[in-house]
Parts: sequence; structure tokens; C-alpha cells
Amino acid sequence: MRISTLLALVAVLTTGVAATVPAYAADPACHFLPVGDSTASLQRTQSVGVLYSENTLNTIEYLEQYHAVALNGAKNPALDSRISSAFVKSSDPTLAINWLKGSLQKEFASVTVYDSLDAVVQAHPDVVVMLDTYSRLVSKRNNQVEARFLAKFYDSNLQYIGKAEGSREQQMPSVWVHGKAAPEIAAQIDQQNGVQVDALKQFDASLKVLVTSASRGQVAAN
Repeated sequence: MRISTLLALVAVLTTGVAATVPAYAADPACHFLPVGDSTASLQRTQSVGVLYSENTLNTIEYLEQYHAVALNGAKNPALDSRISSAFVKSSDPTLAINWLKGSLQKEFASVTVYDSLDAVVQAHPDVVVMLDTYSRLVSKRNNQVEARFLAKFYDSNLQYIGKAEGSREQQMPSVWVHGKAAPEIAAQIDQQNGVQVDALKQFDASLKVLVTSASRGQVAAN
């Protein structure tokens, strides 16, 4: 297929979500008002209640829209399947959330997601986690790919215990440069998935350190 046609299709695929990139808000909506540091420690036997921050909800919506456009673009027979598959795979809106929940499940006895603070308070888990995520993918107007994951831990009285985090960003080469072959474009787009996975692995390492250090502290206290 002609490269001009290929680039036009890729542009259509990503321009559809260009205006919906969520703004990252480092404000009180992403955490509870400070009450004080908790004396409680994290333990593997604890129950965990998870709340999604406004950033997380906005990011999920953004990824769902991006993914929907990618799936729609994949139906176009004129678009190389390697490119469409890369867009679909790298915009999976469930990848990060499922990974993060799975990470918590490996470290704690039970993990439940709640849709409101009232629901968490009523359930009264041992630990409350505010999960804050942000992702930005490549578009016609953006070549900067970002993935940030932050989990803030609070005790049952909503006093701060600690945090686990992971982040990665990468400046992507433009896929709209004439002369690039389909495999090269697909490989560049697929790097978006690598950025997310690298940040998630960083989060896992941070979480393990947090839980392990807390467990060691508890043993030492005993």
C-alpha cells in the first residue's frame, strides 16, 4: 500500500483521541486530607480496600476511548494488521488496573475495590489504598508516552502508612515521517506497551519493598 495512505490511516486512528488526553491532577482528590502518620504496619494477613482517584477514573475513560478507536481502525482492511494490532495491544484499558490489583492480591489476604469512601468506611478493611494512575499514549499531536502508578496506603482510620509507585516516560519517534515501512511503525507503536509494563514492574518492586520493610519492622518490634 502507498505510504501516504498508510500514514493517513494512522493519523485518523490517533487523532480521534487526541483531544481526550487526561490532565494529571496532583491535588487532594488523589489522596485523603492529612490526619497524621499511622503507627500501623502493613501485613500480608490484612484486608485491603481500594479506591480509584479522579486521575485513575479519567485515565480508564481515556484508554477505553483510545482502545475503541484502535479496534475500529483494525477493521479497515487497508491498514496493515501489524500496525492495528500494535495500537490495540498498547491501549488495553484493563492491563494496568488488572496488573495493579493482582500485585496487591499477591501481598495481602484480600483486595476489594470500592466505588466510594462511604462504602470503604462501612466495610472497614484493615488497610485503605488510594490508587492513582495516569497514562498518555501517542497521538497526532503527542509523541511523549507516559505511565505513572501510585498507591497510597492508609490504616482503617485513614491515617497515612506509606506508598508504592512506578513511572516511566519516553519520547517516541514520529510515526508520521514519510519513508517508514509498516513493521517499523508497528514496532514504534508497540513501545507504548513496554512503557506501561516497565512502570508496572517498577511499581511491583516498590510495593514489595514497602510490605517487606513493614513486616521486618513488625518482627523487630515483637
